[in-house]
Parts: sequence; structure tokens; C-alpha cells
Amino acid sequence: MGEAERGAAVFRARGLTKIYRLGEVEVRALYEVDLDLYAGEFVVILGPSGGGKSTLLNILGGLDAPTSGEVVFRDHDLTTADDAEMTQFRREHVGFVFQFYNLIPSLTALENVALVTEISADPMDAREALRRVGLADRMDHFPSQLSGGEQQRVAIARAIAKRPDVLLCDEPTGALDYPTGKVVLEVLAHINKELGTTVAVITHNAAIAEMADRVIRMRSGRIAEILHNARRASPAELVW
Repeated sequence: MGEAERGAAVFRARGLTKIYRLGEVEVRALYEVDLDLYAGEFVVILGPSGGGKSTLLNILGGLDAPTSGEVVFRDHDLTTADDAEMTQFRREHVGFVFQFYNLIPSLTALENVALVTEISADPMDAREALRRVGLADRMDHFPSQLSGGEQQRVAIARAIAKRPDVLLCDEPTGALDYPTGKVVLEVLAHINKELGTTVAVITHNAAIAEMADRVIRMRSGRIAEILHNARRASPAELVW
């Protein structure tokens, strides 16, 4: 995605610092991070464990609050929002995908996705969400009857069913083998392209960076480097 194609900034973060206090010990997870995420782009966030990747994503998604700094979603300052406003923000604008699927075992794939549509203002039909992730023939299966990759695709369907502006993914292929991980990445690329959803993916896997518009490398709580890809690779081209 070139400069001419890039949409407006969805997130604008300035001076983000996060300090965790463990007794008398302070752990600085983020330090003075500045970052913009733009509408419709696919971003990969790389870095070692403890580099601040998940903390950054959690703050952008409203799951955590910075110690200092500012996060603006469009025209809304998230750092001054109260709990009710943050709940509404997460419900209406952000979809989350984690390494572990967090599906309800006693509900079918369709029922797991439908739970989200019941609390969304303008939801996608749950069946349509599952079709978009290639699970049209698995809707009535329970999580125990699905492979790990299929369960992750249900989790993605659940995330997109509320039509979020942004999809935040923390190691979405971390628990999957190589071919299954590629299928999940194909789904994320499809969602980004077909729905125009901004997608940010945390990964330890440098190969996945090839499919991004931008690659953000983090180290020791700081952004060490931001790279722009001239050409996005398809997940099928990735080798890791």
C-alpha cells in the first residue's frame, strides 16, 4: 500500500509508555512509542518476547491503559475515556484474535460466532462470517470436532462478525503447524482485502512480514524500525 493508497489514520499513538510495578520493582514494557495505523493496511509487528508487542496491541485495543502518553482512535481520545466508553469502543470497532481460540466448548461454531452478533450494532450474519473464513460446511460442529486451524478460523469469524474497523491479532498462527498457519494467514489477508479491515498481526515469525504493507520491529519496549514493503507477498509464497 503506497502513500497515495493509504487511508486516514485509524489509530494515532504518541509517547506511549507502560510501566508495570511488581512490588518495589518497575518493569518498563513500552517507552515513548509513537505510531500511526492507517485504514485498510496490513501491518506485521515483529520482535522478541518481552519487546512490548502485546502491550502495544492491548493498549490500542482498549484492553490495557498506558502509564502515560495518548492514544486517539479517529477523533476519540481513548486515554481519557471511562470504562463504559472503552467497552463501547471495543464492542463496536475492534476485533481480537489470540494464539488460543477461547471458544465455548458447549456451543457449535455457529453459536460461538452468533454470541458476538447479539451485542453488535450492525453485525454480519454469523453464517456469512463463517463462509468468509471457509467453514460453510463446519457450522454445526463443536470445537472438539474441529482442528486447531478450524478453531482459529471460527475465532476470526467471531472477530469479524461485528464488522470491526480494526482486527488485532496476537500470534494467531503460534499454536499451528506450517500448512495450517498459512490457511489462517490466507483468511486474514482475505478479510483485509475484501472487507477493507485494518489488520495488525503480532508474530515472532519474520517470514510473515513479507505479506504486510508495513513491518514494525520492536525491541525493549521501543519501535526499532518501520519498513514499507513495495510488494505484498501472498501467504502461499511464504516459507518459514
